[in-house]
Amino acid sequence: MSRIGRLPVKIEDGVKVTVNGNVVTVEGKLGTLSQVIENEDICVNVVDGHVEVTRKNEMKTTKAAHGLYRALIHNMVVGVSKGYTRGLVIAGVGYKAQVVGKDLVLNVGFSHPVNVAAPAGITFECPSITEITVKGIDKVLVGQTAANIKAIRKPEPYHGYGIRYNDEVIIRKEGKTAGK
Repeated sequence: MSRIGRLPVKIEDGVKVTVNGNVVTVEGKLGTLSQVIENEDICVNVVDGHVEVTRKNEMKTTKAAHGLYRALIHNMVVGVSKGYTRGLVIAGVGYKAQVVGKDLVLNVGFSHPVNVAAPAGITFECPSITEITVKGIDKVLVGQTAANIKAIRKPEPYHGYGIRYNDEVIIRKEGKTAGK
């Protein structure tokens, strides 16, 4: 069996998991998430305080989907109970960020400010003008939104200017040396 797939998903206090056919719905204090199980060979059952994900056969694609759906259900349980955050740091002379309404406004070296609209279920925070925090209950959406913000101005390797994750290390390159 899959090492990840065979582990039960513990249901936190205040979280309700329901399985309706091939749709798993998780409700918690922060919101509601649902996931469609597209593989017919994967079975999801709620058994006294935890969720069990099992598979019907030993095909390679079924084995891969087994661990995948268990991980997705675990991410939903954690998301509706605790939520997810992703931090970004802006480095550069004159680079800054601010939250205007629900949108994020970035000044990162272009001739115009860049507006980033918050997707449904995502909130932005700016603890300082060079820090951005992306918060939400859907782990995939939080990570994709942070990646989209980072893609606006990727960090360059010579000076480190740009937007990076707060735990990311930028490997710096040596610049040109003078000939004289």
